[in-house]
Amino acid sequence: MKQSHIAGNHLNWKDIYEKYMFVIGLVGQMVFYLQAFKIFSTKSAENVSLAAFLFGLISVTSWLIYGLLLKNRVLFISNLFAVIGALSVVTGILLFS
Repeated sequence: MKQSHIAGNHLNWKDIYEKYMFVIGLVGQMVFYLQAFKIFSTKSAENVSLAAFLFGLISVTSWLIYGLLLKNRVLFISNLFAVIGALSVVTGILLFS
C-alpha cells in the first residue's frame, strides 16, 4: 500500500492497521471475560453452553498456534488473551453447572 508523509515521518498503513487489529483483537475477546465474570459472580453457569465455549476454546487455541508459527505478535497476543478467557469460562461452567 502507498505510504504517506506526515511531519517528515513515513506513515505505513499496514503498521497502523496492525495496531488497530491488536486493539480489536483484545477488545473482541472481552466476550469470554464478561461471561466468566457472570458465571463466577453468580456461581451459576445455567444456560451457558459448554459445547459452544469448548468450540471457541479450540478455535482461539488454533489461532494462537497459527500466530506462533507465523511469528505474528498481533495474532499471538490477542489469541493468548482469548485462550485465557475461554479457559476461564469453561472452568466456570465445569465448576458451577
